[in-house]
Amino acid sequence: MTMIINTNSKFFWKKIQKNLPYILNFCLILFSIGLLVFLLCQKEHPLMIQSIRVKTGWGYVISTNNKIIIKQTVIPAISESKSFKTEEEALAVGQLVLDKLNSDNSPTITKNELVLLKIRI
Repeated sequence: MTMIINTNSKFFWKKIQKNLPYILNFCLILFSIGLLVFLLCQKEHPLMIQSIRVKTGWGYVISTNNKIIIKQTVIPAISESKSFKTEEEALAVGQLVLDKLNSDNSPTITKNELVLLKIRI
């Protein structure tokens, strides 16, 4: 009667032990790259919106870290220089612009969007 001994698992385990420092370094490098990508993708400061009172009505300001990014005192996309009639209208358009910025889209507003938001022109 012959006995067969499985030596493959011992061979595999010895190979892992021999290469363990390389495996750990590789995992550490992968973790570092992942962490770096995560940190670079984070926005530094959130964008904020607030309404502002102007002589002829309302407008809005979009800012980040106390720096003004957009100051809109007139209704965009129309030929006249008219301010928003109410604070709610200014904030509605400002929120749309903010959403576009957060989606990495152009913050431009069209007449159709003003109609959809029911902005009185």
